[in-house]
Amino acid sequence: METLTTGRAQKKAVTRKSLAGAALRLAMERGLDGVTVEDIADEAGVSRRTFSNYFTCKEDAVLAAERDRTGVLVALVEARPAQEEPWEALRAAIAQLYREWPVPDVEWMAQLRLLRRHPSLLARQAGDQFSLERELTAVLAARNPELGADAARLMASTFLACVRTGIALWLESAGTRPLPALVDGLLSRVTVGTAESGQGT
Repeated sequence: METLTTGRAQKKAVTRKSLAGAALRLAMERGLDGVTVEDIADEAGVSRRTFSNYFTCKEDAVLAAERDRTGVLVALVEARPAQEEPWEALRAAIAQLYREWPVPDVEWMAQLRLLRRHPSLLARQAGDQFSLERELTAVLAARNPELGADAARLMASTFLACVRTGIALWLESAGTRPLPALVDGLLSRVTVGTAESGQGT
């Protein structure tokens, strides 16, 4: 029974990845407005109903890979040693993410940034960023209760700003500057003070 359950889970993961890949590929080729859910399902070789089992709309499918990466990032921060300072845990987690999830191709990332300018994607991406900041804030506060909610949120927000800036610099350099080094270099410039017990609510 366990083997059967594992097999089903693996099959679902493969189908989800196939749909997400098809959605992103078609959207880059035709523009988001030129792609329908039916197109994505056909490209992935599944039915329209199967698509609906995994995603509510084509925008969710396009953003799936990015959401997967951010989910892994949060899990990596949670898994860092308890004695590690919150900021160092963030630095170590993003470095590990880049090691385990290879950095995408520069051209692909540039195309994706253009695609994200579509209003419907921008709205969802803004919501995803807010959710990620909130999740990281909760993880940081749980790791060090003395940090306080305000400081934890500021730390999460600053961390994400450094990552976004690193990606922008990487794209502007056409990939000649390694993304992991760019991001860590920016993170190393941030001076993190010692939080006072009871700070924030």
